[in-house]
Amino acid sequence: ERQCLGCNVHRPKRELIRVVRCPDGEIVLDAKGKTSGRGAYICPEKTCFIKARKSKRIENVLECSIPEHIYDAMEARIDELSEEADD
Repeated sequence: ERQCLGCNVHRPKRELIRVVRCPDGEIVLDAKGKTSGRGAYICPEKTCFIKARKSKRIENVLECSIPEHIYDAMEARIDELSEEADD
């Protein structure tokens, strides 16, 4: 289990979205949960994403700034997962 940086709820890894700072410093979304590096997790819910982004908790955990395109990709992934849940 991992803790969401938005709501602080512990959930299984597979239910969360993982952002990774790779050893070379690159920031990526990790869909499979296998990428090596420092990870940060958020629930696939818009409220958690907004809260974690506003408070810069992801940046603090990864100890680096997060590029805008990573935030955009996270938001798109959350939207995609919420659409799947609605079906």
